[in-house]
Amino acid sequence: MTTTFFMGFVALITAGVITLSARYFNRQSAVPGAVGLVGWLLYVGLLGYFGVARNTTMRPPGIAFILIPVVIFLGVFIFRMTSAAGLGVVLAIPLWIILGAQSFRMVVELFLHQLWLNGLIPKMLTFEGANVDIFIGLSAPLIAWLSTRGSSGRKLVFIWNVLGLLALANVVIRALLTAPGPFHFIHAEVPNLMFGTFPFMFIPAFFVPLAVVLHVVALRASCLHMLNQRGSISTNLINL
Repeated sequence: MTTTFFMGFVALITAGVITLSARYFNRQSAVPGAVGLVGWLLYVGLLGYFGVARNTTMRPPGIAFILIPVVIFLGVFIFRMTSAAGLGVVLAIPLWIILGAQSFRMVVELFLHQLWLNGLIPKMLTFEGANVDIFIGLSAPLIAWLSTRGSSGRKLVFIWNVLGLLALANVVIRALLTAPGPFHFIHAEVPNLMFGTFPFMFIPAFFVPLAVVLHVVALRASCLHMLNQRGSISTNLINL
């Protein structure tokens, strides 16, 4: 039952990302992005379904075929956010939508809790342990509303996004250090088997990078608004 609900949630969030892309980006950007996302999910799904992701005897371990592309993608994305092309992405979607979208993390945390009950991850990766990420998801709607309340709200948005990235880094590092393989340095009550268990490897392969992307875009947007208020960039640019 958990697997069925989780797959439905993956499909729902994927549809939401594609829908927002189609709504706010031009066809030349939205279509390749949608194809790339679906292709990536199929690739990850096949690695998980056929047991490649959980194979720790390979060199590199099977999970590397998921994590390395994720790291490369995030590196390229963050670099592009500093360019003119990145500015177009930031200005295309209203900030409150970007912030509110982080509420999907509440549901991810509920699935993590269920994985702990099923013995697939250690307690420290849940909100009953050392994972505070659920508070980011719970506060996302409020932060989205505050982002529309002027300069004070946008300053809070900036701080919230930094805290969100730190919360994400906390659980990602713990997940890596408790997973079987060369980086298994934290020996909890059970190892982290999520990375190699179909379909839950979509958490590090899809939901974690999605959360990072939303934070990076929101931080870029917050910086632009704060610079605009100080007269460092033109009002016309912000209103594009």
